[in-house]
Formats: sequence, structure tokens, C-alpha cells
Amino acid sequence: MTRPSVHTLRNFATVAPANSATRNHKIVVIGGGSAGIALSHQLLRKGNFKQDDIAVVDPATWHHYQPGWTLVGGGLKNKEELKRPLAGLMDPNFKFYNKSVTSVSPGDNHVTLGDGDKLGYEHLIVAPGITINHGSVKGLSDALENPDSLVSSIYDYNYCDKAFRTIQKFNKGNAIFTQPAGVVKCAGAPQKIMWLALDHWKRAGIYNATDNSPIKIAFATGLPSMFGVPKYAAKLNELRLERGVEGLFEHDIVAIDGNTATFNAPGGQQVKRHFDFLHVSPKNVPHAFIKESGLGNEAGYVDVDDGTTRHKKYPNVWSIGDASSLPTSKTVAAITSETPVLVNNLLQAFEGKEPTAIYDGYTSCPLLTGEDKVLLAEFKYGGVPKETFNRLFGIDQGVPRKAFFRLKKDFFPWVYGKYHVKGHWGGPNGFIR
Repeated sequence: MTRPSVHTLRNFATVAPANSATRNHKIVVIGGGSAGIALSHQLLRKGNFKQDDIAVVDPATWHHYQPGWTLVGGGLKNKEELKRPLAGLMDPNFKFYNKSVTSVSPGDNHVTLGDGDKLGYEHLIVAPGITINHGSVKGLSDALENPDSLVSSIYDYNYCDKAFRTIQKFNKGNAIFTQPAGVVKCAGAPQKIMWLALDHWKRAGIYNATDNSPIKIAFATGLPSMFGVPKYAAKLNELRLERGVEGLFEHDIVAIDGNTATFNAPGGQQVKRHFDFLHVSPKNVPHAFIKESGLGNEAGYVDVDDGTTRHKKYPNVWSIGDASSLPTSKTVAAITSETPVLVNNLLQAFEGKEPTAIYDGYTSCPLLTGEDKVLLAEFKYGGVPKETFNRLFGIDQGVPRKAFFRLKKDFFPWVYGKYHVKGHWGGPNGFIR
């Protein structure tokens, strides 16, 4: 029997029984993940809200530091240390509904919960994140569940530690790492785990960048390049060539059958490749209730203004994080810059003013490249680099560095657990009071 993933357990949409109890709040926040937890605390500290003015809705038992799952897959962290009880992160002044969401009625200003209860709101923040679509790759669920298969994924809490077990177990043959076309959390993560695995096999003496290497590595990505930002894509492709990794560009995995992976390839063709080791990054998709409630764009993401984070149709609805339509890479780093913008603009809206704060698309991707180094990609809308250490110290972040590795492995998990979840971390802007 296949175990539900953490994303399934956090599924916001369920069937609701008939019930119509209504509770009213000034603000209802859907989601207690990286976005919801940080912005709720930042709003509370503004001093404008009293007990139960802010309601947070999330069905999850655990709050996960998901960027750490890559470190787990590389054998650098234990997944148990990267989760905390969600209820324990809630300020006592919040009203916490540990429940799912069935629907939103933006015209009537209420949210319907999984038990049929309704929450009225003056303003709504939709930040439930996104979820894995295991079904986007036929055969993936069975392969992940099979303890003997060398198929893994760092995108699922249940299997992120399987990734390192398979890396340790594998010693000869063809290894393929995939990245889907379309949306995926942290667009650099599918290759981060590849570089960590390559490093492990190289240290073990079973990988080298020659035709005689016992292990052959291929990176199959649905994208036309190694990364979406040209500056960093060039360096990553240089590393790929230096290290003997085959590049299968515009190859989007669609099926697994035994030791054969099938890809949709350029020209409408399907390509089959044999593998002995496979790491899959499945497509990520938005929660269905967003589009069903009339809040989503065609792709199903909350349809907000790129700058203000305010909904394009409903002026009292807001969204940031992975569930939003903001056209930037979906990372915690993006959330740290999106949150102050939403908080400022929402408070202005309460005063009857138009929003003035503008989000410029800032996001970051600490790309683990092996050799205890990280390429610290930072950029804004349009793929334009916006590098903190370059601005402050003249350091070119397009070069992988050991100092950045310490940030990724130690500092970021620490600052997330101690400050981000309480709304005290502003990313490149430092600590927030």
C-alpha cells in the first residue's frame, strides 16, 4: 500500500458535510507553510490586531523546512530534525484552524472548511503552497514505494532519505536525474541532488569524467538550458561539461517502466532511456480549490498583481509564495521579500489607501554544486541578477564558493527555524523586528 506523502496529508480540499457555523475574522490566512507562518507573525507584530483577529487555516500536523530535503538526499541532514509541530509555531493570539479548505467564496467574503464551518473575513491571504503531482510520471509512485528500486525523489518527505540510501547503494551503470518542464519548487533543486550524488560517487572512486567511468550520469531537463538565468546557466553548463555529465535538454519524463524511463522530447517525439539509478523531480501543481473558487489564473495560481501581490479582481484578496501567480522562482528566499510587501499593502488597504509597496521579483537559489561549494544565485524579474554579496563586497556569486556552502547547510536552516517562522527574517534585508 502506498503511503500518503506529506503533500497529500496537507491537502487543503476535502468533501464537506452540511454545516453552516460561521466565525468572523479581520484576516484569514490559508496556509501555515513558509509564506503563511511568516506573514501572519509580521502582521500581528504591527500592533493593529487583537486576539483572534487573524485566523490561520492549515490541515497539516507538521511544518517542514523543505529546502533541507536536498541536504537529506545528499546525506548532510536528518529529515526528522527539519520538521516541527505546526500548532506549536502558532502565536496564541492567532485563531488556528487545523483543518482543510473546501472552497472560497470571494464574492461573499467567506472560506468553507472541510467540516462545513465557514470563516468570514475582511481580507483573505491565500498561501497554501503547491503540491506534488506524482501522477505526472506514470509508474513513479510504485517505484518510489518499492524499497528495492533505485528510484527516489527529494520532493517528498517520505522518500527524501531514500535518495541518499540509493546513492550509497549504486555503484555501476546509468544514472539519470530529471527536471520537469513547467513549475517546480526551487528550480535548482533537481540538479543540486545530482551534484551531491556525483560528489559522493567521485569520492568513492566509482565516478570520473571519462568514458571509462563505472557510472555514467545524465541530466534530463524539460528546459532548454541548465537554469533559467543566463549568467548562472552558463556556469552550470560549464560544470556539466567539465564533469562529464550528459545533457538531455527539453526531455520531460512522463513514465517509468522497470528500468526504462520515457521522455517527451523535441519534435513531439518520445525517447526511451535505460537507467540503473533514477532521481525524479515530479511536476508541482496548485491546489484545485484556488481555480474552482474563481481566484486562479488559467494555470490555477492565485491571480495577483506582480508588484503589489493584490488580487487582480478581488481587492481584499492577496497571495504570495508558491500558490501565487508571481512570475518568479518558488523559493523561501522569494517569500522573505514578498512578505513585507504584502503586509505593508494590506495595512494600507485597511486604511482605505492604495498599495504602494512593490515586489521586484527577488528570489534566490543556493545551488549546491559539489565539492562543498554553492553557487548562490540571486535574481529578480526578467532573470536579472540581484546579488547581495556582490553589492556589499564585490563578490561574483556566479562562482561556486565554500563560504556559500556553509550558508546553505548551516545558516539558512538555523535562521529559518529560529527567525523566519516567527516573521523576523527578511532575507537580503536581514533581521526584522
